[in-house]
Amino acid sequence: MRARPFRRVLVANRGEIAVRVLRACRQRGLETVAVVSEADRASLAAQLADQVVEIGPAPAAESYLRIDAILDAARGTGADAIHPGYGFLAENAAFARACDDAGVVFIGPGADVIDAMGVKTEARRRMEEAGVPVVPGALLEGDDPAAWEAAGSGVGYPLLVKAAAGGGGKGMRAVHGAADLVDAIGAARREAASAFGDATVYLERLLIRPRHVEVQVLGDTHGHVLHLGERDCSVQRRHQKVVEESPAPGLSDDLRARLHDAAVRAARAVDYVGAGTVEMLLDASGDFFFLEMNTRLQVEHPVTENVTGVDLVEAQLRVAAGERLALTQDEIRAHGHSIEVRLYAEDPARGFLPQTGTLHLFEPPAGPGVRVDTGVTTGSEVTLHYDPMIAKLCAWGADREQSRRRLIEALSETTVLGPTTNLSHLLAILGHEAFASGAVHTGFLEEHLADWSPDGEGNVDTDEALWLAAAASFALDPGGGTARRSDRDTIGEAPGPWEDLGPLRLVPAREDG
Repeated sequence: MRARPFRRVLVANRGEIAVRVLRACRQRGLETVAVVSEADRASLAAQLADQVVEIGPAPAAESYLRIDAILDAARGTGADAIHPGYGFLAENAAFARACDDAGVVFIGPGADVIDAMGVKTEARRRMEEAGVPVVPGALLEGDDPAAWEAAGSGVGYPLLVKAAAGGGGKGMRAVHGAADLVDAIGAARREAASAFGDATVYLERLLIRPRHVEVQVLGDTHGHVLHLGERDCSVQRRHQKVVEESPAPGLSDDLRARLHDAAVRAARAVDYVGAGTVEMLLDASGDFFFLEMNTRLQVEHPVTENVTGVDLVEAQLRVAAGERLALTQDEIRAHGHSIEVRLYAEDPARGFLPQTGTLHLFEPPAGPGVRVDTGVTTGSEVTLHYDPMIAKLCAWGADREQSRRRLIEALSETTVLGPTTNLSHLLAILGHEAFASGAVHTGFLEEHLADWSPDGEGNVDTDEALWLAAAASFALDPGGGTARRSDRDTIGEAPGPWEDLGPLRLVPAREDG
């Protein structure tokens, strides 16, 4: 990583993470550039940036994934640093190298580290050398089914077939017996080749009812590495995180200390620079194993910020500018508890099918300890081209129960009129007695909410929805334009005087009626 001072940052991303990074840059006194696709011309990120460059059509492959277009935008605007956010090009070593070659600071680790940690088999090897526990496994080489079966027997069942070059559940298959292994490997290889351009897969012991616990690490160019505690991300659906919290509930002080120590050793093993996450699987006996290292900012970073008071994006900017970490390990302390959920435009009643359309009214919550990270406002479009996340809703409390109750209240106060969302499903998770007790694991949803379905409360029929949308539009902007909220992290106030009509505040109290 080439670290040096910079004055203008281009944010090579979109949505809520682009907004998050832009705000951190402005607070540090840095000039900002947003790159946008045609679909994001009117986005909140575009409104917040000092300069905006349109880099292509809506499909990500023609815009946000175009290294050449992003670097052209940096050259054209004089941006001397690029923050990749997460997703898109954030863990793309070729992009990091291209930035370096162009003389632009890449706000993230070096390309060699991204390469090493991006290939899971290489990451496992590095962790074994560093003394970090890894799940028993085997790399599959060649096309001989007999060799595959021998490798499966060596690892032991049940096991997972996993893509070596990627994550997010793609190229992954669970295998509970030898009879299913060959077909599972074939399917995983095809999916891995399609998703990552690399069909290499490996086998890994499948842990039963594990917890997914990850440790946030920070490193600078002066050889300092520290951790900011752990997060529990066990509540998942199809290997995608749904609920995240910090600290992880129910860990002993000894186990927590061993997790933190292993994560720091993992980061030191690759001379890590910047913000990263070491992900672990924790089994029922208290043993933990390295899963992977994410060489970027995580979606769930707000919960760590809430309990430590450390601005992780600001820390990334400092490190990329060549500064030393502002804190020592002894100065970092966790205070209270924070829980985050991801509010998506998706239909839980239809297999969580992504939804699209206009957000006719988006009214996020406010209140003590509540944080909302979002890249949309009323009037924004949720399109089929990108992840349909509307917002991340977080709550901090003095303890886990206060955090949980505050988040339930925040979700109950959230109004989304337009695409169907997973709001009611999130409330069901947070309200479940098993979640309240801290009994979380990666099979939580299958065990406790497999038969869940919306109860219909709060739904409106199509005619009523259209009427409400028209009323909301008029209330937000009687002149007929598109009203947008002011630049706030938490957007809980109405933009004008309102008459309270229950769960939806729609009709402005106007003297002229």
